[in-house]
Amino acid sequence: MSVELDVFVGNTTIMDEEVYQFWLDGYTVSDAVKVRMEGGVLEECEASAEVLQSDTMDQYRTFQMCERLLHTPAKLANQLLFQIPPHRQAMLIERYYAFDSAFVREVLGKKLSKGTKKDLDDVSLKTGITLKSCRRQFDNFKRVFKVVEELKGPLVENIQTHFLLSDKLARDYAAIVFFANNRFETGKRKLQYLSFQDFAFCAGQLISNWTVGAVGMNQNKWRVTTLQAFLVNEGKSMHDIFNISLILCTALRGKTKVYSEMEANFKNLSRGLINIAAKLTNTKDVRDLFIDLVEKFIEPCRSDRWTAADMKLFLIHYTNSAHILDTFKHQVTWDRYMGVIKSCILKMYHD
Repeated sequence: MSVELDVFVGNTTIMDEEVYQFWLDGYTVSDAVKVRMEGGVLEECEASAEVLQSDTMDQYRTFQMCERLLHTPAKLANQLLFQIPPHRQAMLIERYYAFDSAFVREVLGKKLSKGTKKDLDDVSLKTGITLKSCRRQFDNFKRVFKVVEELKGPLVENIQTHFLLSDKLARDYAAIVFFANNRFETGKRKLQYLSFQDFAFCAGQLISNWTVGAVGMNQNKWRVTTLQAFLVNEGKSMHDIFNISLILCTALRGKTKVYSEMEANFKNLSRGLINIAAKLTNTKDVRDLFIDLVEKFIEPCRSDRWTAADMKLFLIHYTNSAHILDTFKHQVTWDRYMGVIKSCILKMYHD
């Protein structure tokens, strides 16, 4: 009885980046082989279909054995089983933790629990991403969340330290963790036009300005202490902002084609911004921040055909005009609040 064995002996572990991506995307060995053949790899390497099948299967086994190390990236550099150069290690880690925008948009803001994971079949069908890839991405989100959830210090730095990700990917994960922890509403129909990168940008603004990121504090936690104190102590003064309409309108006259609309809707828009600030004192209401921004500010302005330049002009003058009032001359918190709101609205103001 004869037995055929495929044997490979070497030092440096050979990893084909294309095959690695097939494995990450949830392709079966057969599907990966088919795509490689269609790409002309047999002619390029002068190999047979059997050799290609064997090579693909061997690499799949290698990736599967490496996967447990990728769960704790720092261990990859210290293990002795696989001889992988540092630049290849970085590639393996970065690609393993990369995710599809369509997938993350479906789970953003949801609790990273077993219940959500059970719904990944539907997410897979909706996005066209294989179920295996959806599960890998979800498990990565959950893994990062668990590691950094209670760590003190800057969120992005904690993620980079423990998972060795690039700055861009670490910031995206920081947004995912922040949204999962604070359960922001992102799934409403009116928010469907917003991309993950829109939300990630806003998350960066919130993390940097509305959380306590100093050493010794947890930047993942939502903190509105300063804003709350401002609203409690200066609540009556906030309504004085309505009195700046004349000042604001004088500053805007002749600078925009929608001046009449700005003047007519000033009080409603201003009331909307003030009400959003007031809701920040309630943890449950904070979850509706983005839907409030769309309903109370973005939609009315879009209805009046404001351009992005009009929006920027209004928000800058609105913020600055408040300082003419005595109660706002030295109010740093007002600038801190409006700085974030302005940045988020301008990012979100598109079709």
